[in-house]
Amino acid sequence: MIVESAVDVPVPPDVAFAVSQTTGEVRLRWDPFIRRQRFLDGATVPAKGVRTLTLHRSGLRMVSEYVSYKLPTNVGMKMVEGPWFFAVMAGGWRFAPLPDGGTRAVWRYSFTCRPAWLAPVAERIGRVVLQRDVDRRIAGFARGCADPQVLAAVR
Repeated sequence: MIVESAVDVPVPPDVAFAVSQTTGEVRLRWDPFIRRQRFLDGATVPAKGVRTLTLHRSGLRMVSEYVSYKLPTNVGMKMVEGPWFFAVMAGGWRFAPLPDGGTRAVWRYSFTCRPAWLAPVAERIGRVVLQRDVDRRIAGFARGCADPQVLAAVR
């Protein structure tokens, strides 16, 4: 199953990319999904192979690993540990320049559910829930790309 959402933001791709990768209080200013997030294994910056621990606002916990990190065009992550009902969970950002100097940002989730006998129903429900989530997150991202505090932190 795949869900995605897109938005055009009035900042160049390198700035949009940087906003998408903010952490700590800066991230909490725009991302409605997370309660807490931190790097693991002594990492201090995102990069391919780096793992993060994310605590969702609902209390769900997930360890993810960066599978791609290509400034300023894309970021990809996969779930390493997470909620029992996901067999696979991955997400990614893509950033493309617009003629006016802004950026088209696309956020995509890809997932499959388990157990197999429940997957057809769980994935239909998951698609609705995750679509709502990705829509809220990308709207928050757009607000972050217009927030002077967020922009000051990434510049």
